[in-house]
Amino acid sequence: MSHIFDGYEKELLEFTASIARNTATLGNLDGDSKTQRVSLIDSDVAEAEALVRRMDLEARSMQNPSVKDPMSAKLREYKAELNRLKREAALSAKSVSTGQRDRQQLLQGAELDDGNAPTSSTQRERMLHATSRLDQTGDRIREGKRSLLDTEELGVSILQDLHRQRDTITNARDTIHGADDTISKSRKILAQMGRRITQNKMLMYGIIAMLVFAITLVAYFKVGGKSKN
Repeated sequence: MSHIFDGYEKELLEFTASIARNTATLGNLDGDSKTQRVSLIDSDVAEAEALVRRMDLEARSMQNPSVKDPMSAKLREYKAELNRLKREAALSAKSVSTGQRDRQQLLQGAELDDGNAPTSSTQRERMLHATSRLDQTGDRIREGKRSLLDTEELGVSILQDLHRQRDTITNARDTIHGADDTISKSRKILAQMGRRITQNKMLMYGIIAMLVFAITLVAYFKVGGKSKN
């Protein structure tokens, strides 16, 4: 099996284990800790998806079926496992979003009930502002990851195109070699035909010479016989 595929497989197993471990511990966290853990899970999922695409490309590049088929079977299993982990991660992220909305509503309610406490209100506003900035930073990070994934997908697509072009060039080269063999055989056949034509010409010239000699000989004897009479 390909050493490149084995390396991708090892990294993928590490990421899937991390996703499963972090997803399992979400129930014990709350607040910002839980949000950060969900962000970490999203990052691991993105990395795992990128590895799956690389493994898929490596499997497609294999020509030997005895090597390609086991790699494809493993890849299908890893894709199914990753989809399962993604569903669990999505459910966890949804629960975190709901918890954030509930917390924000509670803070807003507390601010309305505690109108006579400006200091607490200011602190809550600062907390909300800090949370908003963290959310914006997280959004920028996720957007950057999406851009990297898009770039990686473009690179994978280019590599696939290059692989197809390589196959086309290989097939063209094989066709050219086949044409060269055909031309060589044709040259041999033409050479043999040329030798046979030369032999036939020599035989024909010999027959003509013999006929001329026979005619001359007959004419000589006829002329010689008339002279004696």
